[in-house]
Amino acid sequence: MTDLGSIAWPPAPIRTDRLVLREPEARDRVAFIELLASPEVHTYLGGPHPRDELERKMPTTPERWPGSFVVDLDGAMIGQILLRRATGHRRPAAAGKADLGYLFLPRAWGFGYATEACAAALDWFDDVLPGEPVVLTTQSANVASMRLAERLGFTEVERFQAWDAEQWLGLRPPLTPSS
Repeated sequence: MTDLGSIAWPPAPIRTDRLVLREPEARDRVAFIELLASPEVHTYLGGPHPRDELERKMPTTPERWPGSFVVDLDGAMIGQILLRRATGHRRPAAAGKADLGYLFLPRAWGFGYATEACAAALDWFDDVLPGEPVVLTTQSANVASMRLAERLGFTEVERFQAWDAEQWLGLRPPLTPSS
């Protein structure tokens, strides 16, 4: 298992038909605050962060680390993709595997951007860390996230209770040369 921190970072921007996945820049700070303070975005994530706290604590340039992509549409951040090692995960089936996470601003919902961006990030991941499985956890009540997981090729491993709600853990097996 290769650590995400050992890969060359940042990669060249990843381009799709409509989007660019790139590292965070200073111009993204306002969008990050909006994303993290949004009650809609955090409906299934334990609630939003206080905006005043984010304003005080968010660095001028949002933190850059391997596996964190800004999703850019026409020069503006609309979301974030996270690929990180699932360390300290509550479920043994996820421990040590790469974990896919994503957040999108509500104005970007319903246009297929999450599917497009996550698929591009997973393709990048398959290129730099071939043969590695990826997990995704979401609340089972989050119907949109459940549909996205299915479109991306995740299959259910288990459901469990955490944070006062039923959680869904899915696995995307490693791609093989014939995949």
